[in-house]
Amino acid sequence: MNNNLSKTPLDSVIRLSQRLAGGVFLASSILLFSSCAAQNTTETTPASPATSSNASPTASPAAQKDIRVSLAFLFQSLDAPLIVAIKKGYFTAEGLNVTYERGTGNVAAISNLGTGQFDIAFSDIYNTLEFNDKNAQERIIAVAVPFNKAPFSILTLKKSGINSPTDLAGKKIGAPAGDGPRKLWPLFATEIGVDPESVEWVTMEPKLRETFLVQGQVEAISGFSTSAMPSILKAGVKADEVNIFYYNDFGLDFYGNAILTKASFAQENPEAVKGFVKAYLKGLQDTIKDPEAALDMVMAADDSKLMDREAEKVRLQIALEKLMITPEAESLGLGAVNSERLGKSITQTVEGFKLATKFKVEDVFDPSFLPAKEERAMPAAADRKPLK
Repeated sequence: MNNNLSKTPLDSVIRLSQRLAGGVFLASSILLFSSCAAQNTTETTPASPATSSNASPTASPAAQKDIRVSLAFLFQSLDAPLIVAIKKGYFTAEGLNVTYERGTGNVAAISNLGTGQFDIAFSDIYNTLEFNDKNAQERIIAVAVPFNKAPFSILTLKKSGINSPTDLAGKKIGAPAGDGPRKLWPLFATEIGVDPESVEWVTMEPKLRETFLVQGQVEAISGFSTSAMPSILKAGVKADEVNIFYYNDFGLDFYGNAILTKASFAQENPEAVKGFVKAYLKGLQDTIKDPEAALDMVMAADDSKLMDREAEKVRLQIALEKLMITPEAESLGLGAVNSERLGKSITQTVEGFKLATKFKVEDVFDPSFLPAKEERAMPAAADRKPLK
């Protein structure tokens, strides 16, 4: 597995970038995150999802519990495990009728979960800490962490001469005001030995972030690699012309998006939460084993028919190879965390966000909703098909 796309580009990403080169730079392909604004279109699942031949026996419709889910952002290929679990009847088998709506960023997903608009949300643990610090009575917890690593990153074009994070000193970095990696920059800068005040931040609308980079108006951008790379490739830049500095590789070993719910909802509906996690992780296993089939399901579920398959393929490839399939996930099983690692990142977040509450791991992550380790094992390498 490649540990740095900027040093050893994924073959699949290079092939896709060649096909994408010269294409229209569509703002709609950009996957935003954190509190960035977005359109208010809604995606919902069918009331009676299709069931595959290998799905478990389904519960009777009368016994099903409705579960409202908020995606982190726009419906895209990173939601493949959810779609696979719906289409194959895994949620139905657990007595759940799952519907979902697109989100408008990680912060908004957490806020909407906290106010009771949704029962489950996909977002990150670290913005959850900030929410819990201000809303202790509406505490939100993570019950599984499908993304073993975070896509937090700084991206540059190699022609800028920025070949390591320390080269960022004195440069212009572009990002929306509420960008998560931008908020974490002081911590990242400290880790790499750079004065946090030595860079100039240029604020722009989210849809202009990659455009500013490609046009040379800024020398770097912060954001999610899974958001930025598809858009950069669409602008005609090749994958091996981009440097990606993942925060995880430079001292901020953060986890990616988790399955979140309110602590009160989990306490009142423990079997529903367990069933959701079990079904989702089964969908994740299927996605890892056959990502091409999973992507087919995502594209079929796109009612807008505006999704770009090649861009979504790049996004899913990056997620699988960099964020999901990791040595830790191989060892612990899908959805689990290393308490020491999570604890360190929580401490860093408390310091970086200047939170009043000194959170511990057990304050925000509850592993009791995970299925047995053997049920959520990482599929063996020999069983994983490539994403062509």
